[in-house]
Amino acid sequence: MKTYLALISAAALALSACGGQETAAPAAQPAASEATAASVASADAPAAASAASDSAAAAPAEGCEVVVNSDDQMKFDKQELEIKKSCKEFKIVLKHTGKMPKAAMGHNIVISKAEDAQGVVSDGAGATAEKNFVKEGDTRVIAYTKLIGGSEETSVTVDPSKFAEGSQYEFYCTFPGHYGLMHGTVKLI
Repeated sequence: MKTYLALISAAALALSACGGQETAAPAAQPAASEATAASVASADAPAAASAASDSAAAAPAEGCEVVVNSDDQMKFDKQELEIKKSCKEFKIVLKHTGKMPKAAMGHNIVISKAEDAQGVVSDGAGATAEKNFVKEGDTRVIAYTKLIGGSEETSVTVDPSKFAEGSQYEFYCTFPGHYGLMHGTVKLI
């Protein structure tokens, strides 16, 4: 319980710190972020090339993968995920482009029917960060990623056959307090 309260306090502190920014500050921030991203990208380039060649055989079929970016401002860069019915497997990659640690601004992606989202989020709040804020054994959850912090990446592979034609689905973050800003629709195409 103390860990949960500490996480809620850290999230509230982070949100209150974001609220007082001047309009000039965000303009300067992207430049610093871009410089950091460029230096990280150049440092990781050899490792990324090696990893790409190693995982070429395990790569999903064309059009069967999406990358979703999240940040320290509690936002996903996509409001809709389109999952192709023709894919045997569909891979969702979650990247946290922010700098804050998982304990203060962790993000995940959870997918469920739209009608189940609020219950999954509520029950997930009772789980711990170590359990990715997802209730263990929750049958309403179709898929979810682990919880990640700034500069981390994770992924989950989804079986498109788990989606029923005509049903509505959502993706969202179950970190306590994030659902209000971090959710979108999942569309089967």
